[in-house]
Amino acid sequence: MHILVVEDDTRVADFLERGLKAEGYKVRVARDGVSGLEAARDLDAMLRELDQRGVILLDLMLPKMTGMEVCQTLRASGVLTPVLMLTALGAVDDRVTGLRTGADDYLVKPFSFEELLARIEALLRRSRDQRAPANRTLKAGNVELDRTTMRVSRDGEEVVLTARELALLELFLSSPGRVLSRERILSNVWGVDEDPLTNVVDVYVRRLRAKIDPPLASSFITTVRGLGYRLEPDPAKVPIGA
Repeated sequence: MHILVVEDDTRVADFLERGLKAEGYKVRVARDGVSGLEAARDLDAMLRELDQRGVILLDLMLPKMTGMEVCQTLRASGVLTPVLMLTALGAVDDRVTGLRTGADDYLVKPFSFEELLARIEALLRRSRDQRAPANRTLKAGNVELDRTTMRVSRDGEEVVLTARELALLELFLSSPGRVLSRERILSNVWGVDEDPLTNVVDVYVRRLRAKIDPPLASSFITTVRGLGYRLEPDPAKVPIGA
């Protein structure tokens, strides 16, 4: 998944680039509005050609061409890649103007990196649903989740999960191979008000493993010590006990 960061503040741009790359995204940075516009058009063309997804993080106050002008020009030329505006201007009128020029979301500086990640993921989900509404099945090995009916099956047999277990499984299946921290799992599945010191994530991961793991085989969901959990699409390749 691809992220274009259009940001003239070197400190902010470098922080976003490092953080997003650490999360597994492919990141490109543009430092002004004109180069950002060109990079955004290139990104949109590539995403269409490869049938991939991406997000544009667009600062509002840019040299050469403002973020508002960039966004408006992109939408007028048919670019559909989601745009998340990042700005220090938090007044209601500023947010409304940004959304009306074609932005998909608006985040006011300073912001939490976890919130930024959650908003990016929401935009990626939305763009996936708009572009490919017929593709509603998530899979890992012999486990499938039908997102239309929210039914789970293993080897063709239905597995009954609670609503919270379903949400947890959907999160893992949507990010195969990526390490998900306990904090991010809490934010996405339980909400931001949940106590980050609770062991509820570990409890539900154990419950989910018990229901979806293949008999006498390694778990789909592996523990990454000190970091969190990762879903392995093929548990047969994971050493027993991992």
